[in-house]
Amino acid sequence: MKHYFILSIFFLALMSCKTDKTNTKSDSPTSQPNPQQVNKADDFYPSWLKNANIYEVNIRQYTKEGTFNAFADHLPRLKKMGVDILWLMPIYPISKSKRKGTLGSYYAVSDYAKVNPEFGTLEDFQAMVDSIHAHNMKVILDFVPNHTGWDHTWITDHPEYYTQDKDGNIIDPQDPSTGESWGWTDVADLNFDNQDMRKAMIDDLTYWITDEGIDGYRMDVAHNVPDDFWDQVSDALFKVKKDIFMLAEAEAPVLRNSKNFHADYGWEFHHILNSIAKGEAGPKEVKAWYDKNQTTYSSGFHMQFTSNHDENSWNGTTKERMGVAHKALAALAFSMDGMPLIYGGQEEPLEKRLEFFEKDNIGFKSYAEADWYSRLLHAKHRNSAFWNGPFGGEVEFLHVDEQMLVFKRQKGKFIAYGLFNLTDKETTLEMPETIERFTNVLKKKVVSFKTGETVTMPAWGHMVLSSF
Repeated sequence: MKHYFILSIFFLALMSCKTDKTNTKSDSPTSQPNPQQVNKADDFYPSWLKNANIYEVNIRQYTKEGTFNAFADHLPRLKKMGVDILWLMPIYPISKSKRKGTLGSYYAVSDYAKVNPEFGTLEDFQAMVDSIHAHNMKVILDFVPNHTGWDHTWITDHPEYYTQDKDGNIIDPQDPSTGESWGWTDVADLNFDNQDMRKAMIDDLTYWITDEGIDGYRMDVAHNVPDDFWDQVSDALFKVKKDIFMLAEAEAPVLRNSKNFHADYGWEFHHILNSIAKGEAGPKEVKAWYDKNQTTYSSGFHMQFTSNHDENSWNGTTKERMGVAHKALAALAFSMDGMPLIYGGQEEPLEKRLEFFEKDNIGFKSYAEADWYSRLLHAKHRNSAFWNGPFGGEVEFLHVDEQMLVFKRQKGKFIAYGLFNLTDKETTLEMPETIERFTNVLKKKVVSFKTGETVTMPAWGHMVLSSF
């Protein structure tokens, strides 16, 4: 979770810091790629993950009711749109002590093993999970291991579970680079030196899988939790359910290379997309990013996005940050590399910043962009070149200059191309190779091009082509 007033740039700095609480493993061997493992699918990955996408659900703001039952009414249309995995923002009770705003932050948890009564009952939650599975979708919970709210029973029953200052006072999380508070004053920092706390947390994590049937976790601020804790978590959780999905809110290679997580955040790529929209980056930065990742990671894949709850509430809507480029950049993020994320409401489209500590409402009416997103999601389902990580095709860059990016991906008999003008000026492209009768996914139109043929690309023009 990127809390409240912290800009995303601080996360990049934090991820690179080595403190007593982060990156406790040595840099070898798990943080270094093994060439024998790169792009090799094995039983580490659930079979259903190969061509899946993620849709983030903010229960409080999704409907005017803000309940599990009201959200469940949307499941048929989300299934039709092509959604595979529903990531639920924290559904646990929210601490009242030191809360921010009227309703508080979802990430100030007062009990890891209960549901927020504002959202409904545990029976409502169970019925929603059953319905999600009946629609052949998966559900993962947002879990907050770094800290709890100040009302959590551990505060009084087990103060030793928390980080304390020299006077024995429990403290809120600190910025390891400065030793100063992050400003997350509504939460108390957990002490991972305490093995009993670790065990209690793993028991709560296990409960949601074994008793409530969820399919995995999105782990909040995973980079600020000791790496050896994730060894313990994966040992415990994969033992009770092998085919769960683990997503880290981090961009730290060790978390994926250790095979404790299947995916992490594509933060760096996201920031490149924002820079492209401002004219501060372009195709060459995209290629450099991809090439670097090929030598940094040996397992898993990034989750790619143009928005999420943090970006929307604190940094702005996609149109605020990306302007008229937002669709081109979403198409690039969804087709080039990694697993795509849609933040709930983008299909409306969501053109306001949702309140974080107060009741708000997406205000679904037209679902005007649902079909656009659906075309990309269904293309990913059908064409294995688009698939995730080792299941998909590697990116081959056919043309990279100041304006145009052209790539090709191939897996078996399936081929995909992406053609992107990443500027606000029209340009022309000489086609680098012949493309015969490919489907322009976003136009539902069959196209063909000859090698050397000149194609005019308008400002932010883009084509995602599929061989199916």
